[in-house]
Amino acid sequence: MAANIRKAAAARGIDTKVVARGESEIENYIEDIDVLMVGPHLAYILDEVDDYVGDAPVTVLLMRRDYYATLNGEQALDHLLAELSAKGVTP
Repeated sequence: MAANIRKAAAARGIDTKVVARGESEIENYIEDIDVLMVGPHLAYILDEVDDYVGDAPVTVLLMRRDYYATLNGEQALDHLLAELSAKGVTP
């Protein structure tokens, strides 16, 4: 999924860094990220993720099953950009 989001962003001229990480690594890099996209199969850890994030300025986004299941980077990027826009953040 990360590779497909990177490709979609590059095709749109959006300069971004997208890295896939395991759930056990979240608290190790939370201070280095702006957005954490969580796969739908990990929805059960969202409360734990909120604890890790705390007051850090990190947007947590639960990815939708429809684009996650097909690894559709375009739709994932659209979802991400819509969420950021709703928060007044420009990529």
